[in-house]
Amino acid sequence: MTRGRLVVGNWKMNPATIKDALALARTVGATPHAAVDIGVAPPAIALAAVTDALRSTDVAVFAQDVHWEASGAYTGQLSVSMLRGLAAGAIVGHSEVRRDQGDDDARIARKLARALGAGLQAILCVGETEAEFAQGRTASVLKMQIARDISEVSDLSPERFIVAYEPIWAIGTGRPASGAHASAAAQTIRAALDASGASADGIRVLYGGSVSAASVSEFAAADGIDGALVGGASLKADEFAAIIRAFAP
Repeated sequence: MTRGRLVVGNWKMNPATIKDALALARTVGATPHAAVDIGVAPPAIALAAVTDALRSTDVAVFAQDVHWEASGAYTGQLSVSMLRGLAAGAIVGHSEVRRDQGDDDARIARKLARALGAGLQAILCVGETEAEFAQGRTASVLKMQIARDISEVSDLSPERFIVAYEPIWAIGTGRPASGAHASAAAQTIRAALDASGASADGIRVLYGGSVSAASVSEFAAADGIDGALVGGASLKADEFAAIIRAFAP
């Protein structure tokens, strides 16, 4: 099955101001991207402004996280109803959220179910630690994460469900995985989805972890990798454009 290419920039806690975020968003919106879908995930405070700036473009806007409850006393959190009409979807399970906010697979499963159940797109992040990688446990960790993280979801529509393989040891370190490793991880992810009853052929798998203009060609050519979830390089408009071009068919 032919799957579309997708490149998403996760801006994390950047840029410094909403004005800077708007400038970056407008530049991304004007970037040619024939046959490649593009998304950006700005910080929550800039979400509405960036969405307005990109409304006349086909660049999708994602929240960096979403809460598992529909509403309630959850200070600082975003519900799916707040995101409807404002964002196309949300990133779920990013390793930094797992690390800093204590998200475990049970909580991530609830977030994923809430987002998909509301009709939003969801980018599920999975990946092993450096110790797990060194022990040769990448495949077992990914199988476990996929099984647990999709356990609350009944419909994994390829139009709305995306997986990002992000080895934790590669994020922000300048040491990306190899294309061969990313390809093997994508194969494991799809096998785990199939084992859980999902039809994995149409589900896009992105690579994330120190993706740059210098390293992207390896992932663009890797079998089973359909795009990238880009961190720091997405804050540099020219470099982000180069990454997008690398995934053009």
